[in-house]
Amino acid sequence: MNKIFLSLITIFLTTIISDAQILHNDLKTTRADSLRGGLRAERTSYDVKYYHLDIKINPEEKSIAGYNQITFRVVEPTSRIQIDLFDNLKIDSIKLDGELLKYTREFNAVFIDLPSEYTINEVKSLYFYYSGKPTIAKKAPWDGGFVFDKTPSGDHFIAVACQGFGASSWWPNKDHQSDEPDSMLISIAIPEGLKNISNGRFRGVDSLANGYNRWNWFVSNPINNYDVTVNIADYVHFSDTYKDLDLDYWVLPENLEKAKVQFEEVKPMMQCFEEKMGFYPFKEDGYKLVETPYLGMEHQSAVAYGNKYLKGYLGHDLSGSGVGLKWDFIIIHETGHEWYGNSITSSDIADMWIHEGFTQYTEVIYTECRWGYEDAMTYINGLKRNVQNDIPIIGPYGVNKEGSGDMYPKGALFLNTLRHVVNNDDLWWKTFKSYTLDHKKSIVNTVIVQSYFEEKLNMDLEPLFNQYLRTTDIPVLEWKKNGKKYEYRWTRVVDGFNMPVDVIIGNENKRLTPTTTWQKLKLDDNDVNIDVATGQFYIFTKEAAN
Repeated sequence: MNKIFLSLITIFLTTIISDAQILHNDLKTTRADSLRGGLRAERTSYDVKYYHLDIKINPEEKSIAGYNQITFRVVEPTSRIQIDLFDNLKIDSIKLDGELLKYTREFNAVFIDLPSEYTINEVKSLYFYYSGKPTIAKKAPWDGGFVFDKTPSGDHFIAVACQGFGASSWWPNKDHQSDEPDSMLISIAIPEGLKNISNGRFRGVDSLANGYNRWNWFVSNPINNYDVTVNIADYVHFSDTYKDLDLDYWVLPENLEKAKVQFEEVKPMMQCFEEKMGFYPFKEDGYKLVETPYLGMEHQSAVAYGNKYLKGYLGHDLSGSGVGLKWDFIIIHETGHEWYGNSITSSDIADMWIHEGFTQYTEVIYTECRWGYEDAMTYINGLKRNVQNDIPIIGPYGVNKEGSGDMYPKGALFLNTLRHVVNNDDLWWKTFKSYTLDHKKSIVNTVIVQSYFEEKLNMDLEPLFNQYLRTTDIPVLEWKKNGKKYEYRWTRVVDGFNMPVDVIIGNENKRLTPTTTWQKLKLDDNDVNIDVATGQFYIFTKEAAN
């Protein structure tokens, strides 16, 4: 492979990983951002219990029309609530107990005046009727919206991806990650001859009088708004099981035989993830892979698959090491999100590293399960080339802004570093699994994650969390060697940073605990080689002048 081609591939892969699903690298904020990302009384006063989304999709017009039934419980007395719907979609009416409600729109926020002030624990259902042409994605899943495509045989091939961009780009809801419905019914009417595959369990097809069929799917678990999906094509179906978990696959007819081979990877993946993270968290809703006209997304219990039945990431290895070509990136990564992102959800997208860093780490976990520790370390270290260190991983809160796309590789490298700081794999994997199980189907933030690991590991992790998540600096171990004396210290670090690090002196492994002041280590031999374990710790090294 020539050097020019290698450089082009590196640029291509770096662009992919830095841009993937990151929609707000511009940190300037607006009133619209605050309305979308903030928590004010009109949002915090109620808790969504149930959605019933019932819409018709017209593929020829590229339009949608219908309603969302929103059942909510009042948690603070209120007479006004906020629901979100992009302003390019028309509000036809909003009703509660048969009464038309008044509302005002500001950007993509809809402020609804309730008939009276409701009191704590009252449960109400409103019906939000709407219609129009939703945003069409130009490069899903890296931007948001609908994809209206055609299969090779000329049939409609339709899907949606809206993480970051907003579920309210195509259906009305409380579009904030801090609130998920306890359950949801998804009813999608489409022309006869097509099938719609959505989240959860199939509840049957209703034949309508207008040449349309309504496909009904029920989700019995809490679900992120951006995970709610439609997948429309003339699909064929096959199935399997892992233990007592249903595995269902929906693919284009021409790809059936390839899918039967490619999707065999699901079972060893499930076995690995069960060992390290606990059993698949949405057993009640089953597990599906659904072929889509775009690369992939972590839609809960209906994972979008568009990796062309190739190993790696569309046949490329994000790590550049070759290890990433041993498995299908989209199957592993997007399924990893079922644990991190779908089951454990960050309350604000500023903390999306809790989704993406942990999920990229599941790629390392799977590699280690199948091919061993050395390959896993080769893969994780290859991801260093994708780190930009442009802005911190954690973004600004309350304004619907993510942090850096580094949340993927740097987030995973941080977890790998933390594993080796712990220096006890039994304790690390026990803690990692208990974190995943103890926070199953819950909403968290970085403070909760840090506190949990600190308690279970009995460590003060604040300097590490601050360093890797809130700054763009990678710790530098500065060192100098003079005869039988080895001196070392941390530079480019936050206050209080004293992370231990391993070095190999000759053939002996030794753990050092540097601080920001010079420390000395006496050597037995002034000719001995000293190697820092940069493969286990995400750090840089620098030789200082004597």
